[in-house]
Amino acid sequence: MQLSDFAVRKAVVIIEEILHEGGPVALPPPVRGAIFAVCANPFAGRFQPDLQPAMEGLKPLALQLTDRLVAALGGRDGIDAYGKGAIVGEGGESEHGALWHVAGGYGMRERLGEARAIVPSVMKVGGMGSTLDIPLGHLNAAYVRSRFDVITVSCSDAPRSGEVLFALAMARGGRVHSRMGGLEIDQVAGHDGLR
Repeated sequence: MQLSDFAVRKAVVIIEEILHEGGPVALPPPVRGAIFAVCANPFAGRFQPDLQPAMEGLKPLALQLTDRLVAALGGRDGIDAYGKGAIVGEGGESEHGALWHVAGGYGMRERLGEARAIVPSVMKVGGMGSTLDIPLGHLNAAYVRSRFDVITVSCSDAPRSGEVLFALAMARGGRVHSRMGGLEIDQVAGHDGLR
């Protein structure tokens, strides 16, 4: 399968700057961003026994979305958390969202460089206006608690029947008033994706 089988109807970028949550104003503020593409789902309405070849066809989309999100966040410097997700519309199944596991992770790792930690991921089947809470985690060390976060995406007119919404998320900095301990940024060794 090729990217043309997942024809893109629209793309949306979301950027959040979090100045405070009742505590002192953070300067510079942590920034979270997400981008998603609403695509045709070539598997909607039928059961396809072998879906894995389609993952390769989605890699160009993942690279395009990664480039756009990195640009919207002001460049690569400081981006230290990431995540991905998908919402599958009517006629599809959750496994169609799982197509994004390899492609979405590949796109961000290719463009962000060293990224050893697993890319947090979520997918579900839902209709137009469904929300998706995309989990975030540190690029190189899963135990950095300050980077355990989420960004919520939603699109009022998607996914329609026969569509799938593929999303990527990144952040520069952790939760604005993080104080739950755990591994701190200056303690990250980054050898095994955990610590």
